[in-house]
Amino acid sequence: MAIETKKAIQSNNRLTRKLGILGLTATGICAMFGASINVVPFMIQRNVPGIGPYVLPAFALAALPAIFAAMAYSMLATAMPRAGGSYIYASRGLHPYLGFVASFSQWFGLSIVIGVIAYVIVPFIRDVAVGLAWQETAAFLELGAVRVSLALILLWLFVGINIKGTQTYEKTLIPLMILMFVLGSIVIFAGFSFNQDDFSAAILKQTGEQIVTSESNFSWPTLLSASAVLFSSFIGFDAIAQAGGEAKNPSTSLPLAIGLAITIVGSFYFLFTSAVYHAVPWSFIASEAMTKDISAPGVLAYLLPPALGVAILAGAAIALINDLPAMLLSVSRLMFAWAEDGIFPRLIAKVHTSHHTPHIALLCSGGIATIGILGSHFAGDFFLGIDIMVISMMVNFLLMCITLLMISTHNPSIAKNISFLKSRGLIKPIGWIGTLLLTVFLVIHTWKDLMSAKSAWYFHSTYVWLMVMSIASIFFYYRYNNLKKKGIDTEVLFKTLPPE
Repeated sequence: MAIETKKAIQSNNRLTRKLGILGLTATGICAMFGASINVVPFMIQRNVPGIGPYVLPAFALAALPAIFAAMAYSMLATAMPRAGGSYIYASRGLHPYLGFVASFSQWFGLSIVIGVIAYVIVPFIRDVAVGLAWQETAAFLELGAVRVSLALILLWLFVGINIKGTQTYEKTLIPLMILMFVLGSIVIFAGFSFNQDDFSAAILKQTGEQIVTSESNFSWPTLLSASAVLFSSFIGFDAIAQAGGEAKNPSTSLPLAIGLAITIVGSFYFLFTSAVYHAVPWSFIASEAMTKDISAPGVLAYLLPPALGVAILAGAAIALINDLPAMLLSVSRLMFAWAEDGIFPRLIAKVHTSHHTPHIALLCSGGIATIGILGSHFAGDFFLGIDIMVISMMVNFLLMCITLLMISTHNPSIAKNISFLKSRGLIKPIGWIGTLLLTVFLVIHTWKDLMSAKSAWYFHSTYVWLMVMSIASIFFYYRYNNLKKKGIDTEVLFKTLPPE
């Protein structure tokens, strides 16, 4: 009886497999949408001057390394379906330190971007108020203290929803995802319904200004630099892997959800961005981006009736809001996995007795995202957070591809459990091509960041990332050596999967 009671208590303190294919796919989709679709393809004109009319080719090029990384994730997920996917994959298939580097890099980048996104949501809500002629509300939302406070409220609201459990999470996320697609489709329909002459006429009528078209010379360095930034648009499917410990039928559902998420989102991205650039001259977008933050709803509003303008602004706000619960799930499961292995304090691996969620890890992740909100406010440039995320995720995806190459040698007992594209005739090419593409993109992104003119070193994402990872490395080896001092066989620990 005592043994049965102990087992029951242990069972109540574990994550439970309740996330189905719809919830997993929604997690990936919602983690990928948001700023990536409504802001980045247009603000790229400021971040990478000279990209001009070549945003769509840059998008297509950015998709290539993401696709190979997605295949690597899918294959590794079938062999190691546990919470904290990328950490588990690299720590068991490559080396525990590299597993920590991959996952801490990912966790830090995404945690900061959660804060960035929460901060960027508020101007969209303000623009909705402007569209509804609520001028006093809009002016109130312009206040710095109000913007920061509202961003914090949104962040911690979704921390609470995540703590409540996967059912509450799905009931919140899935309806918002559907609404996001419906409202986002208005942008696609409107963009292809008008042309650039219609837009020029609308600008002339409303502002009295004549749009001056410009020529742009194609440049491979510029295209590659833009692709490295737009790579951020395909980040998010990895959130599905982090939820591996809560997925139903993980060997089937995880790769299927990853494939669905990147296919659906990639297709929608191209339609959405094509529609906006079909209706709005790139030269107008570029000139506007140099002086202020712009978005797809903001530029299309010149062409649309006020009601539709408000609808697409609301859709953009919802797309950004959807990022928060999905990303919080992702980063909290990484912390949970570290704590399970003893790399972080084991308290962080505590699971809520009734909700079966890692509530301590979620609270900690919300704390880091709060720093992202404050950093965005004081830095005054949200692209710093985007750049930190890009370099973090490139390192993460690169290590996943290397893990795919090395796992059969390092940990053959786990490697044999790969059930998706398991032929060695496919594993090696996917791993090598992904490694090559991601290395090239990482070098380009780093070069672009280091060569850019910044007022201080801490505005360079590369320096910030290196500083954070240096501190994290010291922490890892301190905790790793402590495990050895306690008599824990780290060789065995990092060759076996955590218990379910």
